[in-house]
Amino acid sequence: MSKLRSVVRGVGGYLPPKTVTNKELAEQVSTSDEWIVQRTGIRERHIAAKDEMTSTLAINAAKAALADAGMTAADIDLIVLATSTPDQTFPATAVTIQAELGITRGAAFDVQAVCSGFIFALATADRYLQSGDFKCALVIGAETFSRILDWTDRTTCVLFGDGAGAVVLEAVEQPGEKTDQGILTTRLRSDGRHRNKLYVDGGPSSTGTVGHLRMEGKEVFKYAVGAITDVIEDAFRVTGYTADDITWFVPHQANKRIIDGSAHKLGIAPEKIVITVDKHGNTSAASIPLALAQARTDGRLKKGDLVLLEAMGGGFTWASALVRW
Repeated sequence: MSKLRSVVRGVGGYLPPKTVTNKELAEQVSTSDEWIVQRTGIRERHIAAKDEMTSTLAINAAKAALADAGMTAADIDLIVLATSTPDQTFPATAVTIQAELGITRGAAFDVQAVCSGFIFALATADRYLQSGDFKCALVIGAETFSRILDWTDRTTCVLFGDGAGAVVLEAVEQPGEKTDQGILTTRLRSDGRHRNKLYVDGGPSSTGTVGHLRMEGKEVFKYAVGAITDVIEDAFRVTGYTADDITWFVPHQANKRIIDGSAHKLGIAPEKIVITVDKHGNTSAASIPLALAQARTDGRLKKGDLVLLEAMGGGFTWASALVRW
């Protein structure tokens, strides 16, 4: 029986021009390039300029994705933005993007699931496209995490960066088989018992301030590999695919040791992993679409590839998606 699938038509990314290396950070806090690389795999990260907001980054990524798709903003009737660093408390940053792109129809809204946000946004857009309510969506992950970092805390300020990535999805009738093109499944999880292990110590209704990111790094690391494995195995179960079938594994880019550990546990070959954490750091909801954009730009990502996405973030939240390119 035929089925509407959300097919990826284009992907694009944007990174602020300014980069900060580990050596530069070592001049500000007590750390070293060797310490950061050994524990995380990060060598540098991009930092937004004072006049760049989350919407600025997102708009640039959206334009790149539309160009890759050979489409224009007039084709879009849904925008779902994943971010933990919106321009304002309200309105949603997605409506700023909508206005700046000249879109005056459909709907635009934000979702917040921290580092898992892009997959949560992808799943949300997918449901709306499958319902027939919308035809073509921009799904964006964009962050300016540099604005919520405590730059005196060496355990967190070395980990994160700014950036944005976007995909264009279009609802397309498919045969309804496992070989269909598009999003085949998304698996979402949350467990709020762990919310104080990775959080921001501020907010409108609590402190009336933006606050700073706080993290119990060892606890997050300990939980991550098991959580990631859970949602990936679930994706394999519902689709009938296995690790051997995957063309590319595109994980959330938080820590290379977590990425390598997850891939090893699942039996995914190292040469199938797309890695950008060394150049981008952890860009939270932007990390997966930025990695997709990189794989697209360098020619690795091709039509027909089976792509596995996964992420884990504050909440805790974790998620996976299996997509036929």
